[in-house]
Amino acid sequence: MTVSRAPANPEVREFEATVKRVDGQEIVLEETYFYPASGGQPSDRGTIGGTLLEDVREADGEVVHVLTDPVDIDVGETVACVVDDTFRTYCARAHTASHVLYGAARRICEDLGYAGFDISPEKVRVDLTTAEPLDDDDLVELERLSNRAVWESRAVSWETLSESEARNVEGIAFNTKTEEGAMSGSEAVRVVTVEDWDVAACGGTHVANTAEIGPIATLDRSNPGEGVTRVEFAVGPTAIDRTAAVHAAALESAAALDTNVDDLPDTATRLREEVDRLESDLREAERELLRTRLREFSATEVDGTRWAIGTVDDAEPNDLREPAEATLSSGLDDDGRAAIAAVGTGDAPFVVVATTPESGVDAGETVDAVTEAFGGGGGGGPTFAQGGGLTADPDTVVEWFRGR
Repeated sequence: MTVSRAPANPEVREFEATVKRVDGQEIVLEETYFYPASGGQPSDRGTIGGTLLEDVREADGEVVHVLTDPVDIDVGETVACVVDDTFRTYCARAHTASHVLYGAARRICEDLGYAGFDISPEKVRVDLTTAEPLDDDDLVELERLSNRAVWESRAVSWETLSESEARNVEGIAFNTKTEEGAMSGSEAVRVVTVEDWDVAACGGTHVANTAEIGPIATLDRSNPGEGVTRVEFAVGPTAIDRTAAVHAAALESAAALDTNVDDLPDTATRLREEVDRLESDLREAERELLRTRLREFSATEVDGTRWAIGTVDDAEPNDLREPAEATLSSGLDDDGRAAIAAVGTGDAPFVVVATTPESGVDAGETVDAVTEAFGGGGGGGPTFAQGGGLTADPDTVVEWFRGR
């Protein structure tokens, strides 16, 4: 069995090793400091004998190094191995940052659990199970607490314990499904501790002090499953760029609103309330305009019922429901009109029928008759119905109503 020494010795970036097996582009070494993909951390990048690695993975108890090209290397030969320093450093910082963020979540969440983790080149995600979904305020607090833990330069250490010992560690986050790399053998578990902040079973590579992580910037939150909140964050240069972009956006928004960044939330709230009021006023004005238009429809008697029939512009069927019902309930005039037929103009003519219960006219049946005559479809109840997709022009539909 070959076990990667990377988790125990993450600082090793160059080493020599004896080739144990060669199979095409796959090489197994007697010992290795390359990290194989597991537990959400991607495999190391680097070179073996000057040839680039394409992948590092565990298979059948061995760490298999997959090269980008076939190489002339023999079993028993000693080869020079170089771990990509930039990528390993990023992964170690990102993985440790996930522990720091989980430690922050311990301080604001109830019934906290761990449901997944993944490192990509631009961001890191941690899936948390919580009693209540996290909101934007929680996201900000996670970022604040995490960066405080970085600033406080907390020591990060790791040790190998038996499984029973590991499970007895107070407060340990232990999930063998998502942290399979922590299980280095049937009885051994790697336990990573961030001083007075977090402790977890984990098989990844880490930095020795939280100060090495650099800035952490939360990016987004989502809910990929019931009871699970996914937190995405960035570390290092990506976090710096993100923070700068957010600051620039805040300054630009404050300037546009003639305020300052500190007063931006209150200003935005006040403007939102003003916009809501104006939109409400506009909707009411539009409804009143439609009510006026319906009251102006000419009266026609059809089978003993007085109808108001006409066309409307710049309206949708649903826009007409409240104006039609309000117009009927208040009385169109002294003419006794008890039903309204409004035909919408435009490229897709539609019809709306509204009636009073006393009229004896079924709005749904009337719309069925219209769509039977002019195509399309629709539906509704006895006092309100609508139909669309009519194949005739609006004036023809109006005349059909008047001539029934």
